[in-house]
Amino acid sequence: MDLPLDFATLRLIWWGLLGVLLIGFALTDGFDLGVGSLLPFVAKTDEERRMVINTVGATWEGNQVWFILGGGAIFAAWPFVYAVSFSGFYLAMFLVLSALILRPVSFKYRSKRPSPKWRSFWDWALFTGSFVPALVFGVAVGNVLLGAPFRLDSDLRSFYEGNLLGLFTPFSLIAGLLSVAMLLLHGAAWLSIKAEKGPVLDRTRLIGTVAGLLAVVLFAAGGLYMAYGGVGFRITGAVDMQGFSNPLRTTVEAAPGAWLDNYSRYPWMMIAPTLGFVGAVVGLAGMWLRSAPLAFGGSSLSTVGIISTVGLSMFPFILPSSVDPQSSLTVWNASSSHLTLFIMLICTAIFLPLVLIYTTWVYSVLWGRTSTAALKTNPDLY
Repeated sequence: MDLPLDFATLRLIWWGLLGVLLIGFALTDGFDLGVGSLLPFVAKTDEERRMVINTVGATWEGNQVWFILGGGAIFAAWPFVYAVSFSGFYLAMFLVLSALILRPVSFKYRSKRPSPKWRSFWDWALFTGSFVPALVFGVAVGNVLLGAPFRLDSDLRSFYEGNLLGLFTPFSLIAGLLSVAMLLLHGAAWLSIKAEKGPVLDRTRLIGTVAGLLAVVLFAAGGLYMAYGGVGFRITGAVDMQGFSNPLRTTVEAAPGAWLDNYSRYPWMMIAPTLGFVGAVVGLAGMWLRSAPLAFGGSSLSTVGIISTVGLSMFPFILPSSVDPQSSLTVWNASSSHLTLFIMLICTAIFLPLVLIYTTWVYSVLWGRTSTAALKTNPDLY
């Protein structure tokens, strides 16, 4: 059956859509994770902590939809990537999911009892459920850039040769700390929009400033490591963008600094790292000028730029192999079939706009600052 879009175009579209879904997750659930990580440090009294929790209380469940959509897109569009990453990184995934389970329980149980010890326990549980995923997601991205320790045999069966502790390398920790700093800045910017003015915002401004500065430093350190630290992979043989998916048909070599190749080949890609730096600086300026729109706009641009930098640097790789580069998974050799991608694109064209419209409507209805006074009059608040 002849389809309106050729196989190579569909693969490229789905690579872009996967990036959009991951960015959507970082922009929405990202500030939830940032707020949860900031909670014990920016709010001291019970009323302050309840107020901070309720800045995300109405939307955090909906924001997690982007995480589910991202996982579903990997499963449907890149089955090889899903099979290798979700099985190889099983312990890391288990750690993330365990932490994420703490978040809804903390939201729901925290105010069920008036005991200060009870509430303090769930406040720290919410911090753990926010900080751990922020760190591990970044560590995972760092390991993807380094290459995952897997190989494929002649029957395309995957064998993972790593362990949980092996994921924590100097570069992956830089990536993990960058993720935490990026989301702390984003969470602080969200609080500058949603929290009432007072001591909480003063503390938020200070921590958000430190987080923004760390994001700039760590982003630069990560770039230098990619350039000079022996990180990178390169396709050396012919690429069949229209061919059927078989990772073993691609010739790949590990090449230090290869992740920077795309920027000399496509100079327009420099927009991404530029956004990462400029957005963080704008976010910092917003913090110091006490301009909530500037702070949140800057942190959002920085998040988009940092995540886009990873995707554009790696293109067309999605999951390279550190132990057997020939097993590396790319946009061209690891996708679902031509027909599957086309059917999924039609479904996405129908349902993704609905998700965006509904999300926009929800945020417009729930817009406005959360105050400690509202805690006494609104029974629906946490």
